[in-house]
Amino acid sequence: MADTGATEFPPAPSPHSPVTRAERFVWLTARVLEQRRFAHHFRGAAADPVETALDAYRNEDGGYGHALEPDLRGPVSQPLHTAHALRVLDAVGRCAGQRVERVCRYLTSVSTADGALPAIHPSQRDYPTAPFVPVVDDPPSDLLATGPVVGLLHRNEVWHAWLFRATDFCWRVVESLETSHPYEIEAAVAFLDSAPDRPRAQAAADRLGRLVREHRLAALDPDDLDAYPVSPGYAPGEHHFPYDYARTPRSLARAWFTDDEMARSLDHLAAQQQEDGGWPVRWRRWAPAPSLEARPLVTIEALRVLRAYGRAVD
Repeated sequence: MADTGATEFPPAPSPHSPVTRAERFVWLTARVLEQRRFAHHFRGAAADPVETALDAYRNEDGGYGHALEPDLRGPVSQPLHTAHALRVLDAVGRCAGQRVERVCRYLTSVSTADGALPAIHPSQRDYPTAPFVPVVDDPPSDLLATGPVVGLLHRNEVWHAWLFRATDFCWRVVESLETSHPYEIEAAVAFLDSAPDRPRAQAAADRLGRLVREHRLAALDPDDLDAYPVSPGYAPGEHHFPYDYARTPRSLARAWFTDDEMARSLDHLAAQQQEDGGWPVRWRRWAPAPSLEARPLVTIEALRVLRAYGRAVD
């Protein structure tokens, strides 16, 4: 065929695709950071604007605050905010360099006596906080706060003195779990998926998978949710599904579920996109702003999980 000189453009995205519907929702409701993240993950935009937007939440102590994690309001740095920032940097391939060195210094400064992280530092006391997140004067070490951070830093080959004791803490807690709840198991998986000792991680993951199935911590049949108990303290209907544990096919938790169980959970996730284009928040809602800010986060993660499993979202 003769070259006519015409420029060929890729086909326009379908106005009814999950991503297009979610994009409208993000532009209507999201913070600048989530707008930048959506553009990067689904529209091919650069990572630099994501980093720039994230900087607005960074404090001089190297940690992050300013309600980056929506359920913690106020400006002060918190481990959960900082873990959120690290997830953003990891997702855009920027979890390295002086920025992460400063983060590790902050993590060291707020660590407990055994070198791990508390969920909430007492500095949060002066600011609004979700009622299900207790603020105490001497907070204990917490796997929910520590496990994902340690795993993420190992995955990015970050080496810092803080990691040694924090890694030991994670191993000790993960390998001693006898009863648990979904968020704690998810934190354990986030650690195990990137822990350096792979045979040890595999053995620990196999044991946790048995625990999850024995205690019915994953809803394996989305059409019969009444058969699966909701953990104490969770919101009504706050079930967790196979994709919550195995957020990518490479996760150790993927082996916990059959192909059919995983496929049904992904079907359920895709069907949860609401009429406005966003996905719902499943945990307890306690104030308008945190719920509004959380939905774009949940929406981006839902799309990333579906795409990781090869589901068409564009």
